[in-house]
Amino acid sequence: MIRVIAGSFIMLSLALGHWVDARWFLFTAFVGLNLFQSGFSGWCLMDDLLRKLGVGSNSNSNASRPHGA
Repeated sequence: MIRVIAGSFIMLSLALGHWVDARWFLFTAFVGLNLFQSGFSGWCLMDDLLRKLGVGSNSNSNASRPHGA
């Protein structure tokens, strides 16, 4: 889910930066920097937010099951 959100934020901010105002590219950089630091630290703000909202905590989710289960 985080990859979908990050990719959507990046594509949206690139479009807004191109057609609305170049300052939207700062949001693109913010998302990229967060992905970068998450790769090293293992911590992601969006992951914490989604967890607090209950997204991905469903025990019936296929993402939490091993393949073939």
